[in-house]
Amino acid sequence: MGNHTGMEQTEVTVIGAGLTGLTTAFWLKRNGVSVHVVETDNRIGGQIRTERFQNYVYETGPSTGAVSTPEVAELMNDLAVTSNGRCQIETAPDAAKRRLIWKGERFHNLPSGPVSAVTTPLFRFSDKLRILGEPWRKKGINPDESIASLTARRLGKSFLDYAVDPFISGVYAGNPDKLVVRHALPKLYALEQHYGSFIRGSIAKKKEPKTERDRLATKKVFSAQGGLSQIPQAEADYIGMENIILGASQVKVVPDGPNWMTTFIDAGGTERQLRSRQVITTCGAYNLPALLPFVDGECMNDIAKLVYSPIIEVNVGMPDTFGGDYCAFGGLVPTKEKKQILGILFPSACFSRRAPEGGALFSFYLGGVKRQDMMEKSDEEIQNIVKDSLYSMLKFPSEAVPDFVNISRHQRAIPQYEKDSEQRFRAVNMIESQYPGLIIGGNLKDGIGMGHRITQAANMVKRIIKSE
Repeated sequence: MGNHTGMEQTEVTVIGAGLTGLTTAFWLKRNGVSVHVVETDNRIGGQIRTERFQNYVYETGPSTGAVSTPEVAELMNDLAVTSNGRCQIETAPDAAKRRLIWKGERFHNLPSGPVSAVTTPLFRFSDKLRILGEPWRKKGINPDESIASLTARRLGKSFLDYAVDPFISGVYAGNPDKLVVRHALPKLYALEQHYGSFIRGSIAKKKEPKTERDRLATKKVFSAQGGLSQIPQAEADYIGMENIILGASQVKVVPDGPNWMTTFIDAGGTERQLRSRQVITTCGAYNLPALLPFVDGECMNDIAKLVYSPIIEVNVGMPDTFGGDYCAFGGLVPTKEKKQILGILFPSACFSRRAPEGGALFSFYLGGVKRQDMMEKSDEEIQNIVKDSLYSMLKFPSEAVPDFVNISRHQRAIPQYEKDSEQRFRAVNMIESQYPGLIIGGNLKDGIGMGHRITQAANMVKRIIKSE
């Protein structure tokens, strides 16, 4: 075995240096709590990773977040202060709100108002008429109803096929038949349960009085100037790299009287022990059995069996747009259309300096729960699929040649909030109540988006400060 060092002390140990872990540690330090972060990877940021090629700036993990809660706006303000303005958040212009859906031979605009909803070729006429009756339809009584079942019941099959199915591909890379509304889209579930209808609920929600703080949640799409990696970097700078341990292996957390002991081997091969009053885990569900060996096996299995969708993300830099109109957030592809890609985002339409002047950056997504076979394809096969889509779907002329093509593979990209989610949340609550001082966070609960991760971090920090 390697060398030993003495016992180190801190108030809180955070496992994982992704967005959840770093945001939690950042706010703890802002509140005067001493914190150490332990990460097995040799870099910070988790799934967030910004890369550069010549004048292109591209993401190989999440591409955007939404200012979906006040906590997101508060984090951005705090980071601008602590980084002396070096970390600046950028929101997408209104022009980039346009969403496209593939049908037949081309992309169509997803309706954004009553007129386009009536005239769009995406939905059947009978379903457009059905919408008028939506406010009077009976509400569902199955708490485990799938997103597919709810959509077909309230809006009709064509809305499921050409709006909700591609949307679920875009957000979860998942299967709407398996994702449970209550867990995967809790706000949508609440509209039906509380107001009896999506339309009535949306109108009522608009009329509800909002506090100044509520208004911070603009729902705008955001990134950071220079790419999303600026956010974890600014957090790490404030936390201090001396408090972040990278390249840790054999990480284990065990109760130690009223405290917690985290043991690991650091990147230099030294065995280390870190004692803290509290421990927060933010890693993937599949890492928890080895990390928390003292937890009952059956209880742990309810968490660890969480299914993740695999994704391949392919960034393509085009030096010239050849007059094509790529001013949109991106285009999604319904399962029904039987294409090999899930969708294409247009980052250079949303954020500045992502591509050279006159050029464009595209992010193609393949795989997901329904097309796991894509993960077995070689880089060459993936490249061919993407180039074919570039010409056939984005309508680039055959003489257009990309400046670069970058392929990133994520075997466990996005957790799927399916029917067994209730068991998982129950198991987490049980473990936390059995072992005070241990908090289990991360995207295995509370939502998968960047906004959800930031809000969860804020809530965990509140819990720790309250317990002091």
